[in-house]
Amino acid sequence: MNESRQAKGRGTLRTFLARFWPHPLPVAKKEIVIASVGAGLGLTITSLIGHWMLGQVNLWFVAPMGASAVLLFGIPNSPLAQPWSIVGGNMVAAAIGVTAAMTIPYAPLACGVAACLAIAVMFQLRCLHPPSGAVALTAILGGGHVHQLGYHYILTPILLNSLCLALLAILFNNLAGRRYPHPLAAAEAKPAPVALDVPITRDDLHQALESGELLDIDEDDLQQLLQRAEAIAVQRQARAR
Repeated sequence: MNESRQAKGRGTLRTFLARFWPHPLPVAKKEIVIASVGAGLGLTITSLIGHWMLGQVNLWFVAPMGASAVLLFGIPNSPLAQPWSIVGGNMVAAAIGVTAAMTIPYAPLACGVAACLAIAVMFQLRCLHPPSGAVALTAILGGGHVHQLGYHYILTPILLNSLCLALLAILFNNLAGRRYPHPLAAAEAKPAPVALDVPITRDDLHQALESGELLDIDEDDLQQLLQRAEAIAVQRQARAR
């Protein structure tokens, strides 16, 4: 009995540890090149514009934009990478970060409060953007120069850099043949329902994803989503009868 439990425990541990092994990212090689070049150009031009407007290059200003560039050029179809996400999310986070820095003297507490409020507000305003967390913390931890800016920090450099990067992403992604902003407008034709007579496996999904842009979802999660959608469709058809 003890040996059986030990074997089961070892198997559970191996299964858990195996989750840390990264799966290959299902993306076309062309998309990797486009994402890399786009992010490099976007950050270079944004940094140059910021230097021209502000008269200096401050790494604290540029750093959160590096994370934003990964989303806007690497995963432009993600809801977290849309223009409103970067502009709205960064402005919200900057405002909350500055307010927290001014009103909470203890920096660790200010960071926690700023991150908590920024995430909650971004969810409500539909502009969730992960790098905005760094924007909020920069307002608190950026040092005396950032603190001297006060609420001006929201406009320059945050709004300036966010707008520049978003506009460059719109231009570059569309020139590269990508749809960006990604969501379809209400007036645009939506994909037609697909009736499938064969089961779709994880390998099928992996091969399909490899032929296009990187999607911000794991194949296993996508397969579970398709199964839930199928169950909902079956219930819908049953109610219609």
